[in-house]
Amino acid sequence: MNARYDLKQIMDIDKWHKLQDSMSLVTKMAIITVDYKGIPVSKHSECQAFCREVRKDSTLSSYCQKCDARGGLEAVRSNKPYIYQCHFQILDIAIPIVVDDQYIGAVMAGQVKLRDPDVPIEQIVTRPPNVETDKKFKALQEEYQSLPVLSFEEVTRIADMLFHLCNYIVEEAIRKSDMLQMYRDSLSLEHPAAAPMQTINSKYEHIQALQSELSNTLIEKKLKKSSSVYQSGNSLLQPSFDYIYRHKHENADLKEMAVLCHVSPSYFSRIFTKETGENFSVFVPHLKIGWAKELLETTELSVAQISDELGFADAGYFIKTFKKFESLTPNAYRKIYRDKA
Repeated sequence: MNARYDLKQIMDIDKWHKLQDSMSLVTKMAIITVDYKGIPVSKHSECQAFCREVRKDSTLSSYCQKCDARGGLEAVRSNKPYIYQCHFQILDIAIPIVVDDQYIGAVMAGQVKLRDPDVPIEQIVTRPPNVETDKKFKALQEEYQSLPVLSFEEVTRIADMLFHLCNYIVEEAIRKSDMLQMYRDSLSLEHPAAAPMQTINSKYEHIQALQSELSNTLIEKKLKKSSSVYQSGNSLLQPSFDYIYRHKHENADLKEMAVLCHVSPSYFSRIFTKETGENFSVFVPHLKIGWAKELLETTELSVAQISDELGFADAGYFIKTFKKFESLTPNAYRKIYRDKA
């Protein structure tokens, strides 16, 4: 099987590692990305201790590789995520990346146990009974019991999210890569010396755009209560609210929001305050602190991580802003909330 695109060439793998780590953290699944040949192009994010030890064993790891191969083939065949059980009855998902009807790679996720034992899921590779391997399995019982447990509904939702998200990101990367190549070719003809610097700048902006898109998607997954966008009574302001809510990881600028709403900054500020009862400079950080409270309540993210997720300049400024609105620090808020629960 040949592929027109090489994931290593169109993606900044170091950046992709960070995004993959974030996806793994949110989904509670181990994740690795492979090319169309099945060769890993990324490291393994959040690989579980049990699977890590099993894959070190020469006999058992061969069965793991058979599971990966079968899972990948089934996903390509159906052109959708394929959920299956490995030879240890651990749940895995093969998520194909298909662009222009060409299979260019896959995201392999899983290493979780299913909470619903009655759901029929194919075990694609079986391992014959063996005294030695049974002994190794018993020695890893503690690691096996510590595997994350998810419901089948959670697994299917995660599979669907990863399928659409990863394919979209790769499609955009390819589209921008093709445009970049065309631009580079034209520059090399007209301005040979300028091409390298222009290319570097364009690739940097392209990676930033991808990271921005995925960052906001991951924040949305963590924020269950605050997913709906504020519906403004003044339709003129709605584009600004749409932007603020869909770019939670950014710092919205009043002038940029005014341009988005096609009004002057002074007029935007006036009608925004009338609509919300707060100045723009107060409303946005107040809103972000509301999101931060939800992250403190429902996730194990550190204060620094939450600060980064919501686009604060640094953790110190985040803590200062949080204390301004809530009269206590983020850590104190989390402790009080957990104690009440």
